[in-house]
Amino acid sequence: MCGLTGVFNIGGNPVSTNLIKSMNNKIIHRGPDGEGYYVHENFALGHRRLAILDTSDLGAQPMESKNGEWVIAFNGCIYNYLSLRLELKSKGHTFVSTTDTEVICEGLVAYGVSFFERFDGMFAIAAWHKPSKTLYLSRDRYGIKPLYYWLNGKTILFASEIKAFMAHPDFKVELNLEALNEYFTFQNIFDYKTLFQGVNMLPPANTVKVDSSNITSIKHNSWWNYDFSQTDDKMTFEEAKTETERLLKNAVAKQMISDVPVGSYLSGGMDSGSITSIASSHVKRLTTFTAGFDMSSVTGVEANYDERRDAELMANYFKTEHYEQVINAGDLAWSLPKVVWHLEDLRVGMSYPNYYISRLASKFVKVCLQGTGGDELYGGYPWRYYRVFQSIDQKSYFENYYGFWQRLVNDDAKKDLFTNSVYSKININNPRKVFEKVFTFNDKLKYDTPEQHINNSLYFEIKTFLPGLLLMGDKLSMANGLEERFPFLDNELVNFAQKIPVKHKLGNLHNMIKLDENNGSRRNKYQEFDDGKNVLRKAMYDFIPEVIINRKKQGFSAPDESWYRGENADYIKELLLNKKTVSSEFINPLYVEKIIDEHINQRKNHRLLIWSFMNFEWWCRIFLNEEKIQ
Repeated sequence: MCGLTGVFNIGGNPVSTNLIKSMNNKIIHRGPDGEGYYVHENFALGHRRLAILDTSDLGAQPMESKNGEWVIAFNGCIYNYLSLRLELKSKGHTFVSTTDTEVICEGLVAYGVSFFERFDGMFAIAAWHKPSKTLYLSRDRYGIKPLYYWLNGKTILFASEIKAFMAHPDFKVELNLEALNEYFTFQNIFDYKTLFQGVNMLPPANTVKVDSSNITSIKHNSWWNYDFSQTDDKMTFEEAKTETERLLKNAVAKQMISDVPVGSYLSGGMDSGSITSIASSHVKRLTTFTAGFDMSSVTGVEANYDERRDAELMANYFKTEHYEQVINAGDLAWSLPKVVWHLEDLRVGMSYPNYYISRLASKFVKVCLQGTGGDELYGGYPWRYYRVFQSIDQKSYFENYYGFWQRLVNDDAKKDLFTNSVYSKININNPRKVFEKVFTFNDKLKYDTPEQHINNSLYFEIKTFLPGLLLMGDKLSMANGLEERFPFLDNELVNFAQKIPVKHKLGNLHNMIKLDENNGSRRNKYQEFDDGKNVLRKAMYDFIPEVIINRKKQGFSAPDESWYRGENADYIKELLLNKKTVSSEFINPLYVEKIIDEHINQRKNHRLLIWSFMNFEWWCRIFLNEEKIQ
């Protein structure tokens, strides 16, 4: 819910109301229900409101504590706020609204910023302590809600979206070449920088303090981290199944708290199906949403990408009020500039279907439940983990896994990818260092057994791939004034899922030990073991149709491999192989031409890389060249 902006002139210069209003207007889509401002001397907060809890004016932000010491702007939802409210009332605090925002304000008075660590929910918070003239910025455990900052030595800007900074006269858009190198390695950025030079994202589970001493840098202070290293090896499969079912039911119930309508995405898969099955028991005629694809020109494995039939089966099974969005090849060109404008901080793969389905859902509800997180917690990508199954130590593990996670362009090919000017300025070894730092930051990880290797992989993906998915989900849902919620990212459920032994999540461990990687196609061998999330499947056995429970894992993706060779081929060439192509200043046009040629002529499937080329081209047009989008 909502979006926030802020300016703190550390040197003491006053902040104008017009500036914070201009910043706020850049993110008006995040909060169509209202706006608010707090401006005092050298500090200002702005807020756009998407009213979910207590839709009256009593929930307006920025909000001040009763004693006048704290003022906050908050984006998110705290699911355990009612129990925290009762605790604070017992300590003498009074409340005039039924919002979680007011609970945060009074909790700061009672406990200070350590109060944030007790939240079960999603949040990005800017809290200003007036007596000490100190700013605190904080994000939730999992990084569901984004929060960016830019510091130039005399001013700190912070906001839910980077585009808000463009209203400040001192902020100039420049490309961060190391971030670009990282993006074209992983199709992601792992270390909290962005493509915008000088703009950083606050890491999840961090609360930072900013005062007159923070002139040149901000030190991140993590107060929580995932831990897959402390599995309970005595846990039986039945115990894991029973507790998973109980905790997921509780999580869905908690996250349905709202004063406005709540719906659910419903793909043909188990994760969204599990959530819908539970949510539909709380709401009569729950509203559900599916995106499908026009398959008239699609061949090969992509012919199975349309999940509407399975979604319709479940909608009928759960008696939901079901709506569908059918996406065709031509929808890419119309939506891509809008997607990039809202994403701004490019992450992960083909996301324009997410834009369309959130736009559909926003016509009926303000809150939508999402299945993201189940794969990362319960082992939903077995073909990835088994690539490192037979690693013998940390060195071989890193070698195997880094080889896999170079999703777009291997380091060896960067000289061909980038122009000479860019290649001379980047550190070719930086992506590998960033990759390894994800692991070495956590001194609890060990690399001695196959089970440890898989748990390390779960840790890596939930620290890197999942935040990319969450960021994309937030930006594209909030582009349409819709709040997404993630029941799998419930504190109790996450804490428990980390303790479940690998043998309960994956079913072919013993067979994998016998796998000879020198025999036959490695790709085909790995894909034989599509056996993830076993305990979650069993936990949901009585709730979801058996055909869905036993369905092989399939991501939510358009059939772009086929569309890029067919109906969208001309659009791709026009966008990327044109004299007006802006990104050719950074990306070698001959390399792009080779990649497109290989794809169109079916010599190789480059759909991920072509998607990233198109995204980066539009990023350059919109943010470097200031091209207006329709």
